[in-house]
Amino acid sequence: MRRVLRTYPAQRDDIADLVTRRPLPGPQLPQVDPFLFLNHHGPQTYRPGNNGLPFGPHPHRGFETVSFILRGAMAHLDSGGHESVMLAGGVQWMTAGSGLIHAEISPASFKRDGGPLEILQLWVNLPGRLKMTKPAYTGLQREDIPVVAVEGGVVNVIAGAFEGQAGPVESLTGVAMMTVELAAGGGLHCRHRGVAAYSSM
Repeated sequence: MRRVLRTYPAQRDDIADLVTRRPLPGPQLPQVDPFLFLNHHGPQTYRPGNNGLPFGPHPHRGFETVSFILRGAMAHLDSGGHESVMLAGGVQWMTAGSGLIHAEISPASFKRDGGPLEILQLWVNLPGRLKMTKPAYTGLQREDIPVVAVEGGVVNVIAGAFEGQAGPVESLTGVAMMTVELAAGGGLHCRHRGVAAYSSM
């Protein structure tokens, strides 16, 4: 068993009207290799007739972005021709690699009707030998993600493997990525080495 030595608070850093907290990097935790950046957007409720997410076209290169849509929806469009609308429970995994331009915005229905929104986005650095990898994109809706039942909850396997169940994303760097849903007071014993965790609660 390992014990938690310390915890680090997220820094509040809103983007336009999007409530944003940034656990990484922070004043006390500048880096956790290979993770470059983690933003927690929301939770919040948008009014009808809103402007949606403020992430219009912008460039990325040399790393991967993994976005977890906890509530609401997010539309994706990039210069590699990939386009999708991910709903609550979905995940999008984009390999920027040699470079592309993408936009992460709200679909028209969300801007029209409003509603709850909560998103986590993690940036995963690529090693030097993979920096010029061809850009790629995988969009997974909730039903595309394998679920493993555990005591008091479930593990959603996105990349890597858990209890013999492999995730649908083949990570270039071998990083395993999963989300865990547990009842209040629940726990999970994990045999993996090098586990990093973030709780949105």
